[in-house]
Amino acid sequence: MNEQELRETVEQIVDTHAVGTMATVKQNKPHSRYMTFIRKELTLYTATSSETHKAEEIEENPSTHILLGYEGEGFGDEYVEYEGKAEINSSPELKQELWTSYMENWFNGPDDPNFIVLKVSPVTIRVMNKKGAAPKTLEL
Repeated sequence: MNEQELRETVEQIVDTHAVGTMATVKQNKPHSRYMTFIRKELTLYTATSSETHKAEEIEENPSTHILLGYEGEGFGDEYVEYEGKAEINSSPELKQELWTSYMENWFNGPDDPNFIVLKVSPVTIRVMNKKGAAPKTLEL
């Protein structure tokens, strides 16, 4: 699989599996939770509240690990493993761009001061569990 095919595989997995786990670190211990991600190029974005533990954890340590794609089928069930650096973004333009009506379950609109966006810039991306193939790392 060449770099272009690998990138297309990553994009396809992320686009069809928006929900995954996101791990952060607090006091040298991992904390994982399910999040919904939006992809722009290879950068991931996810909405959260400024009042969550993950916001605190990212301010202290921006390292994150994200898994997207596995469906429980076992061997050959591809998934993507992202190692990245997260940053908090509360830009009104980005919040408006990413806003969906589903977010009304947690926020009072895109102008809600507690609504923030986590931007995850990839450091390493791997395609895992492709049937018959070793894990492949996308060069960034």
